[in-house]
Amino acid sequence: MHELILLRHAEAQPASPGGDDRVRRLSGRGEQEAKAAGKWLASHGVKPDRVLCSPSERTRATASLALASMKHAPEPQLAEDIYEATPGELLALLDQHADAGTVVLVGHNPGIERLVALLVEGRSDEFRGMPPAGLAVLHLNGALEPGNARLDAFWSP
Repeated sequence: MHELILLRHAEAQPASPGGDDRVRRLSGRGEQEAKAAGKWLASHGVKPDRVLCSPSERTRATASLALASMKHAPEPQLAEDIYEATPGELLALLDQHADAGTVVLVGHNPGIERLVALLVEGRSDEFRGMPPAGLAVLHLNGALEPGNARLDAFWSP
């Protein structure tokens, strides 16, 4: 893998009292954010070999709306490991997909923002935040290891 794109799910509707967090849907604004993220990716020529996505409703909708703007994007592979993942768990998952050139991972905070910090800064406690539908484009300098990535672009709606 030489390029990793981390996409946080777009704005979701609030959870209902006692409701299942996994079934939260995107808000109207979130749908627009996800489409805008896809347009940004397409305008920058991103062509993922693989898309990994948390199975929650809001991440699946974000992936679907974002990928609709991209020609020939692969179908997202749902990965339970992304939901509530730590940076280490996300790295373990990504290691299984090292054969892909460009991977898009659609997930949640705080895992996504901490993974950016870990890969770029070498520490996951130095995260700066990742807004809904925020994108981080990382270039990997060889192995998928802490401190071994360069942040090439950061975008948020």
